[in-house]
Amino acid sequence: MKRQDSVDALMSAMTLAEKIGQLNLLPAGEGLVTGARQPTSLAGRLDAGEVGAIFGTKSLATARAMQERALAGSRLKIPLFFAEDVIHGHRTVFPLNIALACSWDAALVEATSAHAAAEAAAEGLHQAYAPMIDISRDARWGRVAEGPGEDPLLASRLAAAATRGFQGAGLGTPGRIAACLKHFVAYGAPQSGRDYDNVSLSYEDLLAIYLPPFAAGVAAGAASVMVSFNAVNRLPMHANAPLVEGWLRKGTGFDGLVVSDYTGVAELVAHGLGPAPVAVARALHAGVDMDMVGEDYLRELPALAAAGLTAPEAALHLSGAQIVALIDRACRRVLTFKARLGLLDDPFRGMAGAPAPARASGRKLARKAAARAAVLLKNDGVLPLSPDIDLALIGPFAADRANMLGTWAVSGKATDVVPLDAAVQALTGNAPAVAWGANIVDEDWLVRRLNVHGVTVTQDPRPEAEVIAEAVEAALAADVVVAAVGEAKEHAGESSSRLTVDLPAPQRRLIAALAATGRPLVVVVFAGRPLALGPVIEEADAVLYAWHGGVAGPEGVADLLFGVTAPSGRLAMSLPAHPGEVPQTYAADTTGRPDPGRFAKFRTGWLDLPDDAPRFPFGFGLGYGCVDYAQPSLSAATAQAGQTVELRLSVTNTGTHAAIETVQLYASDPVARVTRPGRMLIDFQQVALAPGETREVVFRVTAEQFRYPLAPSLETAEWVRDPGLIGLHVGPNSRDTQTVELTWLD
Repeated sequence: MKRQDSVDALMSAMTLAEKIGQLNLLPAGEGLVTGARQPTSLAGRLDAGEVGAIFGTKSLATARAMQERALAGSRLKIPLFFAEDVIHGHRTVFPLNIALACSWDAALVEATSAHAAAEAAAEGLHQAYAPMIDISRDARWGRVAEGPGEDPLLASRLAAAATRGFQGAGLGTPGRIAACLKHFVAYGAPQSGRDYDNVSLSYEDLLAIYLPPFAAGVAAGAASVMVSFNAVNRLPMHANAPLVEGWLRKGTGFDGLVVSDYTGVAELVAHGLGPAPVAVARALHAGVDMDMVGEDYLRELPALAAAGLTAPEAALHLSGAQIVALIDRACRRVLTFKARLGLLDDPFRGMAGAPAPARASGRKLARKAAARAAVLLKNDGVLPLSPDIDLALIGPFAADRANMLGTWAVSGKATDVVPLDAAVQALTGNAPAVAWGANIVDEDWLVRRLNVHGVTVTQDPRPEAEVIAEAVEAALAADVVVAAVGEAKEHAGESSSRLTVDLPAPQRRLIAALAATGRPLVVVVFAGRPLALGPVIEEADAVLYAWHGGVAGPEGVADLLFGVTAPSGRLAMSLPAHPGEVPQTYAADTTGRPDPGRFAKFRTGWLDLPDDAPRFPFGFGLGYGCVDYAQPSLSAATAQAGQTVELRLSVTNTGTHAAIETVQLYASDPVARVTRPGRMLIDFQQVALAPGETREVVFRVTAEQFRYPLAPSLETAEWVRDPGLIGLHVGPNSRDTQTVELTWLD
């Protein structure tokens, strides 16, 4: 039977109660609880045919047992689908998404997503609540760890790559699962950087910055979308019909499934949109097809279908027949999703015990990804290290396993991590001297918060002076010191917003003490967000930003430290010079009193920020090679809108180490109808260069790359492009570029 025919047949045979049951999405009870509200007995719901999907199963056996019970409780034998938070890997945990974004490598992101999909599918899962593609420019927001950074072009390419990795050639393909783009939309732009807070922004910014990754994911075939907790311009996303049914469905042609976030429908009440019946009607009307955990659809929809709803305070008037039509719409989308997964033909599809990919292959990929994701910020010639040196490895993350996986590694095991000290010994054959050096944080109350999901932060009870003295002694006995510092895993992630995005104070004091020894000092930063490193940059001889690199993160770091792999990561999010600089972006709109690059009275800038404060802009990263950029040239200095202009330049590796160079092309539009970003990324290419090798890089530039929205409202938005002069800026990062000019004639 054709997919649509099977859906039509079910819809015609289903009762209203059965349709409503399909809209109920419940946890298995084996996963992480992220809200206060809990559902009723899952077993009872399954027996009553009142569940459409389950998330958080931890084994194939559990999924099979639940499917069998659901089928037994369903008059029409409608199967469940199973979902999980496969954020940056499944059993094999890859680097955080912000770290993977720093690879600027779409093929790598596709490969890690495909491996995660294969592992998840082998355990009976059908949908990943991923990729998370929330643009964020505020490092205070904890969930920057899970996202692709600050730039819409980079995020869009990675969103498409992850979607392809999860879904492959189709949802029925063995070893592939449905992607779920999240969180729709602007979840990464909350006021004050506080998680779950609301968002106020221009529709131009919404259309140009925050929506493009979702458009890219939809274009790549994403089968589902999750709406976000926040309100956008005072309308909560779980009730935002203009964006969900409007922009997403009508605007992009998305025809998949829309799910709520955890109790997101119920939270419309706290948002101030009305009591539960009104909240439910508004969510369903907005296009939210499934209700996660709250069970408000299950409770409220029968009465709403019978009597309709008149809520003048919400400007909502729906008859019972209209409510039934909305239930039918949502149920049809749920069933169509199940049909796309192949579950209507075979409820146990993917549950036959197909083998997961080899753990060894996953670990090899994870190690490669960790090395590709790390960003070298500084190197005064100390790196790479010789394997036969006497090395002191100092800091709270020198022998750490518990924090290396990072946030939202729900199916990973810290015991699978090889800590940095063991990774160094395995690589070099020499055991480094190890010292604790500093507690991660000072505050006992903060330790308790960081240990909310299990103990990952432990404290040395000795006086700090004694702990630092021990570290200094180890440093003085070594040829080189590597300081392993950063954030605990729960420093970042959901509900982990920070007031100050800097390295915790005890670790800063440790680095100052190690620098005072005069020994060559390498600082490795394990973190879930961009941190302002302050004096650490000046105190260290080399700084490697390793992020939370996943199950093989420390091994990837060891490969970089000793030159087995050359650093190639480039920042997907600018590092602030000071915590007070956030939010920030390289693509800030121009002002009438622009920043001159140093303090100047009556120009934009910071009174109390030194002119020489170290800055690491979007796209920045060093390698062990030395890559020179030749002067770029254009195939034409003027062009009609329909023409393509080629920008060419040569890049040469003049160093003695191989390099992977990310050549970045930015544009500026000095005269437009509205204020535009000072520069914006329009393309990039990665080239591998052997020592002494020269390669030509060619970018194809079209007028379509310079369209921008004019949007007094979402409904009246139009995309325009202006003729005239533009600047094209090419280089290794968003700051250090060479410029050529192009004029569009029409």
